[in-house]
Amino acid sequence: MDFDEEKILSALSSSWSPQTAIQWRPDNPALGQCNVTALLVNELFGGRILKTRHRESVHYYNEIDGQRYDFTSSQFTSPIEYDDELSARTEIQRGITPDEMHTLRNAFRTFYSWHR
Repeated sequence: MDFDEEKILSALSSSWSPQTAIQWRPDNPALGQCNVTALLVNELFGGRILKTRHRESVHYYNEIDGQRYDFTSSQFTSPIEYDDELSARTEIQRGITPDEMHTLRNAFRTFYSWHR
């Protein structure tokens, strides 16, 4: 799978649902999707998973080839001051159900292949 930032964001946006994160809302589809999204992007494209504290929670995103990619930043109305702390996959997996990950993985593969 080739890394194409626009194609990935488009496929992710089409893939997010209440089945991938309970916080999902039609008017804010990226809401609550950061952990499952960062884990999937890491699984498919490598790199590192980073985290930062934003408001009262921890926000997860990716670094690939030394560049930060935050595919779920649109969920926030205020700018993020990134800490870029390294996170472990096991840390993120604690906040994700196997069903959420499976659902996002399958939907993403479908929508990503449509965007060729």
